[in-house]
Amino acid sequence: MPQRNAKAQRIAVLTGDVIDSRKVRDRQHLYRVLDDTLAALAKRQGGRAERFRGDGFQLALPHARHAMTAAIALRAALIEHSEPEQRWDARIAVAVGPAAWHADLRVAEADDEPFVASGRHLDALSESADHLALTLLDEPDDGSLALLLRYLDDLVASWSHYSAEVVHLSIERELSQQAMAERLGIRQPSVHKRLRAARWPLLSDTLAYLETRLADKDARQ
Repeated sequence: MPQRNAKAQRIAVLTGDVIDSRKVRDRQHLYRVLDDTLAALAKRQGGRAERFRGDGFQLALPHARHAMTAAIALRAALIEHSEPEQRWDARIAVAVGPAAWHADLRVAEADDEPFVASGRHLDALSESADHLALTLLDEPDDGSLALLLRYLDDLVASWSHYSAEVVHLSIERELSQQAMAERLGIRQPSVHKRLRAARWPLLSDTLAYLETRLADKDARQ
């Protein structure tokens, strides 16, 4: 059970589900992609992830600043591995705030406010056309982050399989364009073209801003 006397730290919780997963023919492939991507993100950020009810998932990160980069990486992985006749994507609600949870505890055992708020906002997403939400439980909401998330949502919606693939590689492996070209078996100018189609320079700057924005309180604690 969670330790109630543990010192609170500012964490991020991502709760999500795959859109129209019942229409996926090879669900086991979908679940493998989800499991592998969640495990990689949790390992990279020192967090913990669990999948539940098939296409549902939760990822808890001990450092809030990585939250939106992780959300975009997860959506990129799903789009990258989509079936030819169906685009895979996910709704992801992110909540940031203080919690006693730490990475030694299972996500399913946690009931701190970021976990509750993230799940609640995912329910709200299912009733809208939006696929991303971000809630800061320890800061007032001036509406600017919601506007930025609308932009990110619109950007991700425009990605092809190839765009998502190079974005995922850029985020998760931090490969150079030449290294990506060698990995994908294409020429470097083709990688550059795909990154430009994904609007990677603008996306990279936006994610860097969000990491700094979400890290402000982390640095003061």
